[in-house]
Amino acid sequence: MGHRVALLVSLALVLAATAASAATPKKGAVPTLVFPVAGATTYQDDFGDARSDGPPHPGNDLLGTKKTPVVAAESGTVKFWTTSATAGCMLYLYGDSGTMYEYIHLNNDVTMRNDNRGKCVAGTAYAKGLKDGARVTAGQQVGYLGDSGDANGIHPHLHFEVHPKGGAAVDPFPYLQAAEHLLFFAKLGTPFTLALTGTVVSATASSLKLQLTTLQAFPMNVKSKGLTQTVTLATPQPAEVAAGDQATVWTQPALATLKSMLGADNALSVALVQVAP
Repeated sequence: MGHRVALLVSLALVLAATAASAATPKKGAVPTLVFPVAGATTYQDDFGDARSDGPPHPGNDLLGTKKTPVVAAESGTVKFWTTSATAGCMLYLYGDSGTMYEYIHLNNDVTMRNDNRGKCVAGTAYAKGLKDGARVTAGQQVGYLGDSGDANGIHPHLHFEVHPKGGAAVDPFPYLQAAEHLLFFAKLGTPFTLALTGTVVSATASSLKLQLTTLQAFPMNVKSKGLTQTVTLATPQPAEVAAGDQATVWTQPALATLKSMLGADNALSVALVQVAP
C-alpha cells in the first residue's frame, strides 16, 4: 500500500511539473506571439530581401495606418533607442522567453501628415506614459506605427524583427502567421463594451458562439468590418437565439484584459442579443 501511495504521489508531481512546463514558454523558444500591430495590416515574407543600400532585410514590414497602436508581442521589458538615423524611433522588447524583438520606424509626426515635428518620446513614438526600461505585459501598447528614419515619406509601417535567445534575426513570418490577433484594442484595465454582429453558430444555457462579421468597440467608437473570427461568449442568462440566426450581441461592460481583447472563450459576457428580422 505504501509503495502505491508513493507511486501516486510521484505521478502527481510529474504531471504537475509537466503542466507547469507547458504553461511557461521554454527559455530560448519563441512563444506564440500577440500580433504586434493592433489594427489592419498588410505584409509579406520579405525577410532576406536584397537592399541596395545595405544588408538583406532582417525583418518583416507590417504596413498600416499611421499612429495605429503597436503592442508587446509577449511580456517582457522595453528599451528605447532614439539615435538611429536609419531606424528612426526604435524599441527593443526583451521577452520573458529570452526572445528579443525590434520595433522600428515608430511614429515621429505630430499630425497625421508627414511633418516630422515629433520626437522619439512617449506619447509620440512610444505609448503615452511608457518609460524606458519598463515592464510590459503581452498585448500592452508600447508605441505607434509610423515612418521615422529612412522610411520617411514611405508608406507607414512597422519593421518587426525576431531574435531568439537575443541572437541573430530569424524570419518573423511564420511567427506572425501563427500569432494571436486582438479583436479590439483598449488600454489594459480601462472600461469597454462591444457590439458584435454575425451568425450564431450555437447557443446553450451558458454560452453563445458567434461567427463575426463586424465589431464596434465603445467608448473608443472603433468599427472593424470583414471579420472572420468565431468567439464564444458567456451567457449569464440563456439567450433566445438559434444556430443560423443573424444577430448583434452587446457585451457586458468590463475592464480590458488580454483575454478579452483576444476574444478568448468566455472572456466576454453577453448583456443583450438582438436578432435580425
